[in-house]
Amino acid sequence: MLKQKILILAPHTGDGEFACGGTISRFLEEKKEVFYVAFSICKDSVPKGKPEDILKTELLNSMKHFGINNNNTIIFDYPVRKFNFYRQNILDDMIKIRNSINPDLVLMPSIQDIHQDHHTIAEEAMRAFKKTSLLGYELPWNNFSFNNQTFVVLSEQHIIKKIQAIACYQTQLMRDYSDPNYIKGLAIAHGVQIGEKYAEVFETMRWLL
Repeated sequence: MLKQKILILAPHTGDGEFACGGTISRFLEEKKEVFYVAFSICKDSVPKGKPEDILKTELLNSMKHFGINNNNTIIFDYPVRKFNFYRQNILDDMIKIRNSINPDLVLMPSIQDIHQDHHTIAEEAMRAFKKTSLLGYELPWNNFSFNNQTFVVLSEQHIIKKIQAIACYQTQLMRDYSDPNYIKGLAIAHGVQIGEKYAEVFETMRWLL
């Protein structure tokens, strides 16, 4: 089955870009239809002095950079670090999205992700998308273990696009994992594993043929 309609599930703004921005770039280059869902704009984590919706603005700038239009971007406002209290609401939202979009492939946090919000999204995605192929993406700072099972081969242009998209998050540039050298180095390391220059990796949660 060709995976033509791709859904990215990001617990928080930016998670999708950090985890699989190169893959997003490649999919768009291949003319696949990409949808991006962020479940929180993290108002409680916004740096002091910044507008409380600044991360929403940065997300929309990032999507614009990729070429994903607003109709394919869905933004919720669940309170950061409290997703477990809204588990049923999140599942209901996912089911609505599933029925509306009917994606061929969902990219989601790894089920081994230790961040409480990420883990909730992973668990509910497994329930909501039972008939859909699911890949769990890598966020090394949240994964004590990760199974490199699926590799997406990337070009340098895909990595550049990812770095530029992450740069749209001006409030996050102090993070160690925002460093372009880290982003490129991680892609190089995964590329070495499969004899390619660059790659991103995923855990295969469910694959339908």
